[in-house]
Amino acid sequence: MSSLGDRFRGRDDVRVSFEFSPPRTPEAEEKLWLAIERLEPLRPAFVSVTYGAGGSTRERTHSTVKRMVNETDLKPAAHLTCVGASKAEVDAVIQGYWDAGVRHIVAIRGDMPDMEGAYQAHDNGYGSTADLVRGIKAIGDFDVTVSIYPERHPESASFDHDIDLLKAKIDQGATRAIAQFAFETEHYERLLERIQKAGINIPIIPGIMPTTNFKGVVRMAERCGATVPDWLAAYYDGLDDDLPTRKLIAATVATEQVHDLQRLGFRDFHLYTLNQADLTYAICHILGYKPLAVS
Repeated sequence: MSSLGDRFRGRDDVRVSFEFSPPRTPEAEEKLWLAIERLEPLRPAFVSVTYGAGGSTRERTHSTVKRMVNETDLKPAAHLTCVGASKAEVDAVIQGYWDAGVRHIVAIRGDMPDMEGAYQAHDNGYGSTADLVRGIKAIGDFDVTVSIYPERHPESASFDHDIDLLKAKIDQGATRAIAQFAFETEHYERLLERIQKAGINIPIIPGIMPTTNFKGVVRMAERCGATVPDWLAAYYDGLDDDLPTRKLIAATVATEQVHDLQRLGFRDFHLYTLNQADLTYAICHILGYKPLAVS
């Protein structure tokens, strides 16, 4: 019988990255930077900063990433979408990131404003994520991360179509893919099989979503086509007013999922922080990811 200690042997065995969201209020900004201060000593492989639907947080994303470059030792990756903007507008953002010292972009197609309706390319914009990746690489030698969906993109015709899209993004210069969160290990197992069958060899990084705010997770899952299993819903039944217990369950679910994924061969994990440090820090600690000195 294996023990917890048998499963992990420290940070040399796994790599983690964190995802933050740009703050909308001064109070949220203070909370974000408290989280960053707590997590920075863990020295993640990189940290990403999200981009709202329709590019709605573009300026806040840019400001947050620039501050990370100037004030921390973190390696920020800025999310960038091509929805609702011309090529010239998107290219200006890319150039702005390069000028600010950012060398890593998470390129995603993006959702329409207010998450309404299927994607429609701007008349003078990039038509797909692959086109966006090509545009990014034309401006600077960025490290480009893209996305993949373990349970198929909601607008995709098939899993094969998703794999073809990933290949197209890789052909244009993508170097890794973050997998949308899923709660059943079998979804990642099947994704890994499809990836290997297609001869794709870039790192695939599972997204690990905290489930503390279970109702919020259900809403997010509905938007991105992720399944919320009955066993997970049962864990949170009757705990709407019991935050401490929800936190304990969320930590258990997340760490067990990472254990299962590591047994499948995954070594990189992308942790959605939701701009809160405690759960992410606890998961990393269990994985053997201990603080390193910050210069």
